[in-house]
Amino acid sequence: MSMAFALTRIEGGVMGPIEGYLTDRLGTRRMVFLGLLVLGAGFLFFWRVQHLWMFYAAFMVMSLGHSLGGWVPVTTVLNNWFDRHRAKAMGWSNTVSRLGGLLLVPALAFAIDPDQDRLGWELAALSLGIFTLLIAWPLSQLIRDRPEDYGELPDGDLPASSPVIPTQHEASTPPANEPKPRTIDFTATQALRTPAFWFISLGHGFTSMVIIAIMAHLGLLMKDQGFDVQTTGWVISVYSGVSMASQVFGGYVGDRIPLRIAIFIFTTIQAAAVLLLTAATTISMVYLFAVLFGIGFGGRNPLTTAIRGDYFGRASFGKILGISTVPMNFLLLIAPPLAGYMRDVQGTYTMAFNLLAALSFFGGFLFLMARKPELSPAS
Repeated sequence: MSMAFALTRIEGGVMGPIEGYLTDRLGTRRMVFLGLLVLGAGFLFFWRVQHLWMFYAAFMVMSLGHSLGGWVPVTTVLNNWFDRHRAKAMGWSNTVSRLGGLLLVPALAFAIDPDQDRLGWELAALSLGIFTLLIAWPLSQLIRDRPEDYGELPDGDLPASSPVIPTQHEASTPPANEPKPRTIDFTATQALRTPAFWFISLGHGFTSMVIIAIMAHLGLLMKDQGFDVQTTGWVISVYSGVSMASQVFGGYVGDRIPLRIAIFIFTTIQAAAVLLLTAATTISMVYLFAVLFGIGFGGRNPLTTAIRGDYFGRASFGKILGISTVPMNFLLLIAPPLAGYMRDVQGTYTMAFNLLAALSFFGGFLFLMARKPELSPAS
């Protein structure tokens, strides 16, 4: 299980800059269509898995499709359409996406429970593959890449006087109805030269290590603690549901206080929840973990991407986001195998997840250090 997640992180590190470049060139609509096609094909491949190497291969194909049509392009289109309300928009978007965890995970746990004669994992994979392929075209056609293509500006603003809309690469005067200047656009090279880029990239990686470790090991950890598969599904449903509300709340917080401070607060809650999980001995403690983890994880989630748009602008956002996934994915590559190795050696997940909780707190501190950069007049 750890190796499967590790392979996807290697793939993500290689593909991140490519996805960012393609998103800036092709637009989110085409990337989502392509990503859903690959994801659907990956589910169909997963349906026919007979050997371990096939499991790894299918997992990587599904991960590739998810990446091509997922986080980088969707975050880029949100960054294109919102400026003043960026954090709120990303919070609402992530909230809707959490419906998958809230509804689908318990349903899948019910369908594939190995102790019951129900749908089974093979038919579940086949059904998901067919469904994904069917929705690829109509869903992608709902996406609009940039407001300028429709005579608008970010946040629903209209041009002040001229019907000619400047491109994001052209210098322009902000509309008269703007209460504040637009964020200055950095190129990818300029962003790489700022300390903020590296604080954000590494901070995002450290705060996400524990999340991907939870994804890979929560079921096994809870089995060690005496809980069954269905209970694990309900715990995932609880923290997904709480994170939906928390992401909206986090978006509103992020539009009102400095993003780096808001991220640090939510990350601290996330780290505290993981410490509680390792000490949990009753079902009530496990569900308390789910609530706190949902608050921390949900609140920080939209802000860690919104801060990039707030700091570096729109013109090269896809490239900047894609490049920043390289150090992130290196850290995410380590987390699942590290937790699995420590569990196998020590016989318990306690030390592994305590370490990951500490690294999560450290990542929040790196965000706290990331002050908004400024371009020099020469730049």
